[in-house]
Amino acid sequence: MPNQENYIIAQVEDFICPITIIASVRGVRGIHFTSLDAIIEKLTQENIPHIIDLSHPAAIELREYFQGHRKHFDVPIDIDGTPFQLKVWKALQSIPYGKVRSYKDIAIQIGHPKAFRAVGQACGANPIPIIIPCHRVLTASGNLGGFSAGIEIKKALLDLEGISHNKYR
Repeated sequence: MPNQENYIIAQVEDFICPITIIASVRGVRGIHFTSLDAIIEKLTQENIPHIIDLSHPAAIELREYFQGHRKHFDVPIDIDGTPFQLKVWKALQSIPYGKVRSYKDIAIQIGHPKAFRAVGQACGANPIPIIIPCHRVLTASGNLGGFSAGIEIKKALLDLEGISHNKYR
């Protein structure tokens, strides 16, 4: 993270755990399933200037999502990744609310049909889960696979979107 700009920090508490957003003036850079205090402590230790804005548009959109009023995010994003990761993350954004795809489906969609494991790694490296909905990606057999914040959070997000644990497809 560059040290010359202020980051904007916001928190949403409408979910099973606190969610903290880190944004630049260009867009959302990170979503973390942890408290605002933990992120502030980390930024302070790294001498990264920041301000707190609990009314940041990403916080508003996430609250609307958790309340069932939002199915798509409009906030700008400001993320870095490899060309492959960026391609995967863009494909994830095309998965509709309440639907799932497999890692293999995404690999095929981006033109790398044998790269389903690499798709899984790109999902795990996703800096802004929920906004880029990696929780909507399952194994080819319909199992949950992994999630950077843990399987319980992935299950809760799928539940929120009305996707049954017993019938993911």
